Amino acid sequence: MAIEQPILLDVPEQLTTERLLLRIPRVGDSKFVWPAVVESQNELAPWMPWAYPKAEAEKVEEYCRRAASNFNLRQQFNYSLYLKGTETCIGSCGIPRLNWDVPMFEIGYWLRTPLCGKGYMNEAVNAITAMSFETLEAQRVEIRCDERNRSSRLVAERAGFMLEGVLRCNERAPSGEFRNTCVYAKIAAAT
Repeated sequence: MAIEQPILLDVPEQLTTERLLLRIPRVGDSKFVWPAVVESQNELAPWMPWAYPKAEAEKVEEYCRRAASNFNLRQQFNYSLYLKGTETCIGSCGIPRLNWDVPMFEIGYWLRTPLCGKGYMNEAVNAITAMSFETLEAQRVEIRCDERNRSSRLVAERAGFMLEGVLRCNERAPSGEFRNTCVYAKIAAAT
């Protein structure tokens, strides 16, 4: 059943996991987010349009402000990831695309390069997935990623998402070449 007035939903501005604090970006947060972007630039550029060919500092503050506004309007739910008890931003995880008519939510993420492989993104994806089903009443949650992005695919698989298919030549990578997109999903009946 569609959510008729999503603007009235009480969506948590922060979530916690064993090791992480996930919170919506705020004005001025670029001072925390930008160092994570800089440290991960080479790994982000092939997959993230905003990081190709090179991310820009002023765009990060713009992102933080738009993310806060979009969260309040219930148009996107993006969270910055912080090591619990610190101001160290290690990436982002959230819902950049949604469809309230289903309701269906797509999770997107990136992680600070030196912290990859330690299970942080799995914690964040599991928290966002649980919030999607419990708070947003999702019927479907997706993760979409470039078929060549093995790290993103592993996150989806470790979080229990099922590969439903590969969309061939459905988008262009940031550098312009065609890419194939893997579609992973969880549905409410299976949670």
